[in-house]
Amino acid sequence: MATKTQLAVIGGGPGGYAAAFLATDLGMQVTLLEVEKNPGGVCLYRGCIPSKALLHISKLITEAEEAKKWGIEFGKPQIDLDKLRTFKESVVNKLTGGTGVLAKQRKINYVQGRASFINSSKLKVELLAGGTDEIEFEKAIVATGSLPTRIPAFDIGSDRIIDSTGALALKDIPKSMLVIGGGYIGLELGSVYASLGSEVSVVEMMPGLLPGADRDLVNLLAKSLERKMKSIMVNTKVVEIKEVDGGIKVKFEGENIKEPEQVFEKVLVSVGRTPNAKGIGLENTKVEIDQKGFVKVNSQLQTADPNIYAIGDVVGNPMLAHKASHEGRIAVEVIAGHNVEFKPAAIPAVIFTDPEIAWAGLTENEAKEKGIEIKVARFPWQALGRATTIDRNDGVTKLIIDPKTERILGMAIAGVSAGDMISEGVLAIEMAALAKDVALSIHPHPTLSEAIMESAEVFYGQSTHLYRPKRN
Repeated sequence: MATKTQLAVIGGGPGGYAAAFLATDLGMQVTLLEVEKNPGGVCLYRGCIPSKALLHISKLITEAEEAKKWGIEFGKPQIDLDKLRTFKESVVNKLTGGTGVLAKQRKINYVQGRASFINSSKLKVELLAGGTDEIEFEKAIVATGSLPTRIPAFDIGSDRIIDSTGALALKDIPKSMLVIGGGYIGLELGSVYASLGSEVSVVEMMPGLLPGADRDLVNLLAKSLERKMKSIMVNTKVVEIKEVDGGIKVKFEGENIKEPEQVFEKVLVSVGRTPNAKGIGLENTKVEIDQKGFVKVNSQLQTADPNIYAIGDVVGNPMLAHKASHEGRIAVEVIAGHNVEFKPAAIPAVIFTDPEIAWAGLTENEAKEKGIEIKVARFPWQALGRATTIDRNDGVTKLIIDPKTERILGMAIAGVSAGDMISEGVLAIEMAALAKDVALSIHPHPTLSEAIMESAEVFYGQSTHLYRPKRN
């Protein structure tokens, strides 16, 4: 006999558990289906959280090396991989244990297993403990996330070729590593291994790293990465890959390639992620899938099947945990009968490299592509007191402003703690703040956040620490 539930949530990542938790808070009976012991998904187990723990260690190593010029020497770091892995795993266990407790406190029916649709109102669950179960639902939310994109030509059956999950396992520190893909995942993990002692090379087929991001931000990061990495090859393709004694032989094709063939001990393939919409029985429902494999939804996260909603990576870009969480909450509110929809004015993006890059709202690139008239107000961190005190002037803060209305359309930051500061930009954009609103908001001194206020002052030609001619 099938178990009955008001709401079935398939997938326990940041989107899925946020949806399940809010649904119970609103009085719904909820079943959350997930393969892991506790809610968390890729983000907590094999993504955002463990990678940030390792990036924290990476930054400590870099700062210790740079301390020499301040008169402090620590010596060469001694890496204990076992302790490093233990720290990373303790972070994951603490947070996933916390979500598990929260699920129990809310009396959620947590089912550990793989779910697939039998029809538009029933699920089959392959239980991890063995056996199967059936769950009848009134409404369901698909929150199955995404998977690392696989390139058939690179899938040669070698354990020397790894994806982001393999890189985070930190089995060893290879002498040399090639990162295929100059996106945020590849650059973050490449930075970790470079700090731990690997000679890291990055190859990207596009003209620059982080395709889509504004070039002034990327250029600041690239300068830092060029010092950290062995080489960065852009406008370059991997045309052949094969295992040889001692490593993986890679053949490159592109501009200014000094060594068209090189051997690497490990190769990290990081070329994006693919929606995880296959193998869950959606063909047994009215749910529609687009050409890229994403589940089609409207602004209320409803699929073509009136009983089924979908959120997170599986519905489209940007594939970000915080977007999924927000979508999950919106979907639940819609199910509860609230008149809401998912139409954010800004979704922040953060690259947790060193320096960090973050942006929200309209970018310069997007404005140019769409023909939108903008005024860019930049404040370089060379003029920022707090940045100078920590010897980190390698940064810039900028506002994208409508020159006619003075409304803030976007914000971008490159520099230390950019990710922690971008939320001010999100709030400004969501509230339709004017540059004057930010300029008149007193920011504490000395802080990195002052650069946001000074950027707004730059727009009016009135920045205290940067001379610019006054606006006409």
